[in-house]
Amino acid sequence: MTEILTSFFSTESLLVGTIIPFLFVLMVVVFVHEMGHYLVGRWCGIGVKAFSIGFGPELFGFNDRHGTRWKLSAIPLGGYVKFTGDMSVTSSPDAAADEGLSDEERKVAFHTQPVWKRAATVVAGPLANFLLTIAVFAVMFGVFGRFVMEPMVADVQVDSPAASAGFEKGDRFVSVDGTKVRTFGDVQRLVSGRAGDKLTIIVNRNGEELPLSVVPALKEQTDALGNTVRMGVIGVVNDQTVGEPRVVEYGPLEAVGEAVRETGYVIARTGQFLKRFVAGREDRCQLGGPVKIADMAGKAAQKGFEWLIQLVALLSVGIGVLNLLPIPPLDGGHLLFYALEAVMRRPVSEKLAEAVYRVGFLAVLGFMGFVFWNDLFGC
Repeated sequence: MTEILTSFFSTESLLVGTIIPFLFVLMVVVFVHEMGHYLVGRWCGIGVKAFSIGFGPELFGFNDRHGTRWKLSAIPLGGYVKFTGDMSVTSSPDAAADEGLSDEERKVAFHTQPVWKRAATVVAGPLANFLLTIAVFAVMFGVFGRFVMEPMVADVQVDSPAASAGFEKGDRFVSVDGTKVRTFGDVQRLVSGRAGDKLTIIVNRNGEELPLSVVPALKEQTDALGNTVRMGVIGVVNDQTVGEPRVVEYGPLEAVGEAVRETGYVIARTGQFLKRFVAGREDRCQLGGPVKIADMAGKAAQKGFEWLIQLVALLSVGIGVLNLLPIPPLDGGHLLFYALEAVMRRPVSEKLAEAVYRVGFLAVLGFMGFVFWNDLFGC
């Protein structure tokens, strides 16, 4: 019996090694996202009926003094804030949403608020995700600093895109496709997501700036968590002699500034990936769902708590960006309707809104099915 319990609760078990880290990562990201909606909604004077982590049947919960039901639900793959007057947890439009509401409830109902309050409440969720990422990066940079290398070319691989483009040993990267670079990591980040694209890279060679055109090739590599990833490479190598590797330390304000910059890079990279994915230019196996996230959470937890927190930061950006896509019932879909309402000075017709919501809901379900298939069978 002791051996069974030991194996069940060991760090290599499915429960402790994978499920618990997965739930920790997901629940932190979801809680922060929904808390953004909740706090700004309350600030705007909107009533809140429920705040839930997870969907489905309630496991346990409590009511606060404002009448909000705080609860943990059985299916931990998301969450929601249900405002007064909402027809559903997705705040879907409903002409009869205020039927049965008292005069006091109608005053604080979500659908009766000015469009700017509704928009602010909706955008607060993704914004909270971005702020979480900034906070995590700021702490990591402040505590551990950052490993950097000078953007130098120590060697050029034979028969590589860089060799064909004319790169030479001793070249110093200045910019990649118009974006200035400070470190070799900047170069890797800007190139890795652009496989197959023609890039103009400016290098400094013997004091003279030269433009070189190169097309990154797609190559399989292993990331820090042991996952196989496919990314663009041009075939240049850095080393300790010319790269001058070092750890840069940051003060509190510097750490925050660097965290904002890094978060911006991750947001841009995520958006770039989604754009290329829709165009069929990214490997579908790079897109995963709950199973892949759980696997990554388990691997990150084995490497240490700081790795798990970094995964929280990266997933938080992904959730924020995905929710801003202009597809109902995602936050971006709501914002699209509010933008149209602001321009037309009247709400979108109920029939049109309902039709778009149905199509959007099917699209979201299809996407969820796709990533589940990828997780289980596709890759």
